[in-house]
Amino acid sequence: MTVTTGPQSKASADGPEQRQSRIGRTLKPFRDAQGQARWLLWTGVTLTIAFILVAVFAPWLAPYDFNQVSDGSGRFPKQAPPSADHWFGTSVRSEDVLSRVIYGARTAVEVTALAVIVSLTVGVPLGLIAGYFGGWLDRVLVLIADALFAFPYLLLALVIAFLLSDAIGGGVITAALAITVVYVPQYFRVVRNSTLSAREATYVEAARALGARPRTIIGRYIFGNVIHSVPVIATLNAADAMLTLAGLGFLGYGIQPTEGAEWGYDLQRAIPDIPADIWWTGVFPGMAIVMFVVALTLLGEGLNDTLNPTLRKRRIEAVHIPPRSAGGDERTDA
Repeated sequence: MTVTTGPQSKASADGPEQRQSRIGRTLKPFRDAQGQARWLLWTGVTLTIAFILVAVFAPWLAPYDFNQVSDGSGRFPKQAPPSADHWFGTSVRSEDVLSRVIYGARTAVEVTALAVIVSLTVGVPLGLIAGYFGGWLDRVLVLIADALFAFPYLLLALVIAFLLSDAIGGGVITAALAITVVYVPQYFRVVRNSTLSAREATYVEAARALGARPRTIIGRYIFGNVIHSVPVIATLNAADAMLTLAGLGFLGYGIQPTEGAEWGYDLQRAIPDIPADIWWTGVFPGMAIVMFVVALTLLGEGLNDTLNPTLRKRRIEAVHIPPRSAGGDERTDA
C-alpha cells in the first residue's frame, strides 16, 4: 500500500509541471521561428484576428444594418459616391457599402469556420478508421473520396448548394455544408496515408501486443502522430473556402440577401455599375475578399514553415569561448 501511494502522489504533484513542459514544447517552434517564417506567421495571425474582431463586433462597428436603406432623415441616395455620411458610398439598392463589407466579414468567418470544423470532424475520424482497419471499408471510402476529387471544387459546391437550397434554404448552414463536401476528401486522404504508416510503427505493435483496444491505439498512439499536418491544411483550406463562398455568392447560390451580407453577391450586383464608372460598389467588397484570403494564406504558409521540420530554421546562437588562462596547460599532481 505504501509503495503504491508514493509514486501516485509524486505523479499527481508533478502533473502541473508536466503540463507546463508539454505546453512549452508545443510553443517552442513558434518562439524559435525567425526570418520569413516568423513574418508570414505573425502577419497572418494579425490580419486573421483583425477580421475575426470585425466579424464579432460588426453590430457595433457598422454604421447601419447590412440591408438598411434609410434612417430618420429619409432614404439613402442611390449609388452615391463615398462621402462623410457614407464612407464607402451606397449601392444600387441604396444600401451602405461600408456596413455590408463589415457584416460580410461576419458571414465569411462564420461560413469558413463552420466548413473547416465540420470537414475536420468528418474527414479526420474517417481517415483514422480507414487507415487503421483497412479492408473493404477502406476501399469503399477511398472510392468515394476519389469520386469527389474528380469534380471541380466550385462545381461540386454549386451542385450541393443547389440540392440543399430547396431543403433547408440558402443560409449559412447551406453554404457551409456545400463547402464541407469539397474538403472532407482532402482531410480523409491526408490522415489515412499517415495512419497507414503509423500503424506499422514499433510502438503501435507493442501496444497491440499488450492487448490495447483499437480505440485506445487510435486515440492515444496514432492520432497525435498523424494530426501534425492538419492545422496547416485547415488554414489553407479556409482561404480556399472563402473563394468558394465568394464564387457561390457570385453565382447566386450562396447566402441569400435577406439573411446576411456576402461579398461575392455584392460583386455580382456591382457588375452593371462598371460601365457607369461606379467603382465603389465592387472595389471594397473585392478588396475585402482579397485581404481575407491573403490573411489566411499567410497564416497557413507561416504555420507550414514553422511546424514542418524540413523547412524550419533553428535559431543560431553565438558561442562564447572564454580565454584560456596562462597556467591552463600545467599539470598538477593530486
